[in-house]
Amino acid sequence: MSTTAKYSNYDVVIMGMFRWDGPYSSISIALAKEFAKTNRVFYLNHPYSLKDYFSLLKGEEKRARRNALRRGQLHYEKDPQLPDNFHSVFLPITLPINFLSKGGLYNRLNAFNNHKIQKAIQQLVKEKNIKQFLYVNCFDPYFAPVLKAPLQPALNIYQCVDDITQEAYIARHGEYLEEAAIRAADLTLVTSAELYRLKSPFTPSIHTLNNAADISNFRRAAEESFDRPEELKGLKGKVIGFFGNLDNLRMDYPLLKSIAEAHPDKHLLLIGPLNNTEYQTIGLDQLPNVILTGPKHISELPAYLHYFDCAIIPFLCNKLTRSIYPLKINEYLSAGKPVISTPFSEDIKSFGEYIYLAKEPTEFSQQIERAIGEDSKHKRAERIALAGTNTWTARVEQFWTIVGKQLDEKRAYAPKIS
Repeated sequence: MSTTAKYSNYDVVIMGMFRWDGPYSSISIALAKEFAKTNRVFYLNHPYSLKDYFSLLKGEEKRARRNALRRGQLHYEKDPQLPDNFHSVFLPITLPINFLSKGGLYNRLNAFNNHKIQKAIQQLVKEKNIKQFLYVNCFDPYFAPVLKAPLQPALNIYQCVDDITQEAYIARHGEYLEEAAIRAADLTLVTSAELYRLKSPFTPSIHTLNNAADISNFRRAAEESFDRPEELKGLKGKVIGFFGNLDNLRMDYPLLKSIAEAHPDKHLLLIGPLNNTEYQTIGLDQLPNVILTGPKHISELPAYLHYFDCAIIPFLCNKLTRSIYPLKINEYLSAGKPVISTPFSEDIKSFGEYIYLAKEPTEFSQQIERAIGEDSKHKRAERIALAGTNTWTARVEQFWTIVGKQLDEKRAYAPKIS
């Protein structure tokens, strides 16, 4: 019996920073989908604040969600593309308080929000007859960082996936709330070597659980034929591709501009949400060989990846990226694509035998030429095989191995009643 199957009698309740139908790939959702193959999963979407609720009014397709939120009810959603055991749960509306300074008022309103969320989870547990369960808070220390009595999860688990101190908005209260969450949790999981170093001082119960990839989805880029996406129709020349969040905290926009200018015979295809203006400030969007598609659903990405001649991870080398084990590295490799990246973290450097690393713009462009020139059927097979060891199935098996030991320790130290 596999370790995963051994614990199939546990329900898993996950609080996620990202909502299940949002525009970003998410570690919490990927894990939840994998858990749902063997366990009942209740995915608690990051609560809407009053401010969020009024922006939600614009979306007619969210009418049922809006109505439930307005009435202060729990709202459940199902999607035929998700496993039957995956239950998406929307919690009651909360107060928008992140703008407040640290101190008494914030603490009181934060306590109010968390009491409201705790009561909603109690209702969920009762309605769905949840008995034996794990609680996982995935990088959302603002809401129910751990569950308190009368709720009794077998373990309270906190998962850290990014350096919360490096993004001003979430760091405002996130830094000290996360430290408190880690200290209170039974177990902390981190996704990178740097996060392990940063969070170890707060708890002795900490383990690394790296990110992985939805291999079955992205391998389609290597195994299936796709019509040329609309943005690439009629274009000739090689394609240098990237997909992900095109923010200005991780992305090296001057490097992207340098790549486009150094390869006028190729197309630089950038797929993902643009939530900043730096690309306009430096004129990246004005270059004739740059294509900005905006966000695409994860199910659409293989069709684009199929036409990549190489894939890039053009991240800045800074304190934030030092803690990143990027989801996209295994997504690219599972399609067999050559990958060129900046050496932004110890985790990306660990792929050095299979990818091309370059920090300076000139070297990066040279490595693009080299990667495309050296590509072969043999190298593609090696990349696909490597990605095959980094699946979410493998990560969940590792998760249950870690959790199993923790449960055994907790039982060993539990008070004995005669």
